Amino acid sequence: MGSKDQSQKKTKPAVKFKDSKVHIHSSHDDVKRRLQRASGHLNKVIAMMVENKKCVDISMQLHAVVKALIEAKKAIIHDHIDHCLTNENLSSNDLKEFKEISKYL
Repeated sequence: MGSKDQSQKKTKPAVKFKDSKVHIHSSHDDVKRRLQRASGHLNKVIAMMVENKKCVDISMQLHAVVKALIEAKKAIIHDHIDHCLTNENLSSNDLKEFKEISKYL
């Protein structure tokens, strides 16, 4: 990590989208790390293409990008199901939300 201590890091407020609640879960830091890793892999792919590297090497890096994105998506969806849709008496809105998020599985 950087030179800043964990306690000194400033956290940005959660983004609130239209008609949705602010959602912050313990898994979000892990997902951010996965996405940063994917971003690094993608930057590597772009550099490799500029350098005219072998297609097989570029494909291997692209595979790493896709895998990191898939794992980030799964973590978000599973976290949402585990923490947001576990009430015994799910409302019709909760069911609608579950159907909406399950499209991305």
